[in-house]
Amino acid sequence: MDPITAIAASGLRARMESLDLLANNVANAGTGGYKADREFYSLYAAPEAAESGSAGTMPVIERAWIDHQQGTLQTTGNPLDLALSGRGFFAVNGPSGPLYTRNGNFRLAPDGKLVTNEGYAVRDQQGAPLTIAGRLPVEVAGDGTVTQDGAVIGKLEVADFTSTAGLAKQGSTYFRATDPAQKATVPADTAVGQGQLEASNTGSAEAAVRLVSVMRQFEMLQRAVSIGNEMNQHAIQEVAKV
Repeated sequence: MDPITAIAASGLRARMESLDLLANNVANAGTGGYKADREFYSLYAAPEAAESGSAGTMPVIERAWIDHQQGTLQTTGNPLDLALSGRGFFAVNGPSGPLYTRNGNFRLAPDGKLVTNEGYAVRDQQGAPLTIAGRLPVEVAGDGTVTQDGAVIGKLEVADFTSTAGLAKQGSTYFRATDPAQKATVPADTAVGQGQLEASNTGSAEAAVRLVSVMRQFEMLQRAVSIGNEMNQHAIQEVAKV
């Protein structure tokens, strides 16, 4: 394969991976607390090219990363809808241990536990499920303290990590800690807002603009492949004339 076609083909592959990330972001643009996937581009040089002193490199997506920028807070008026203003995550009891989420669209289970839409119990500061009485109004303070009828019934576990690089997605809005050495801490200057939800940080307009940009790049790279093929065919025809 000639260098032009090889570099263009590498670029096409990278843009296809970008399209996959963009498609997932667009699909979750309406998912509360969703964090967008982004790509980090790099250049690949084959070992044989480096040994021969060739400058040929190929564009690749080195890795995907998660954009943890906070989404817009939207008022819902539902007392069980909670949102975080600042760093951190709500902690819930997942099937295989604690999970962390920015999606505070909670509901009351029949047994009185505050749970997510998937049925995961919301944790208090001791790691136990938070239980509330359905017949009484619920008040949640900015520090996560939950009260009913003037009595404190618990405090939400809001967890933060020194580096989000140790968090991996599990589902669309959950994260799990992948580094056992990294312990969750209580974030400073983070407030819990009651009657609010955090929207996805994937803007529909931004995603549409990026989608058009990637598609145009894809078309240009396809044209580069065609030019490379035409040059090869022309070279073969010229050699055949000799």
